[in-house]
Amino acid sequence: MTPDTRRSRRHPRPDRERAFTLLASSPGGATETMLLAHGFTAKLIAELIDAGLATAAPQRLGMPGREITVTRVQITDAGRQALAARVR
Repeated sequence: MTPDTRRSRRHPRPDRERAFTLLASSPGGATETMLLAHGFTAKLIAELIDAGLATAAPQRLGMPGREITVTRVQITDAGRQALAARVR
């Protein structure tokens, strides 16, 4: 176990908790672009998804012929439970 791993198990990383809080406060989740604009890294987003704490799904926006696809990230029930455990 590396020192970083030991530290993250004892004290959650502030950026992860901030991401949980943002996703939990957004009923429809947040786009990946929005999360990146808030300073979260693609690596952190991937870690949350890989851990089952968030999901990502493509979403089409716009009008036919002028659509764009964005990735919407939402917190999972497991993510909400992890956030609640940290707040206690």
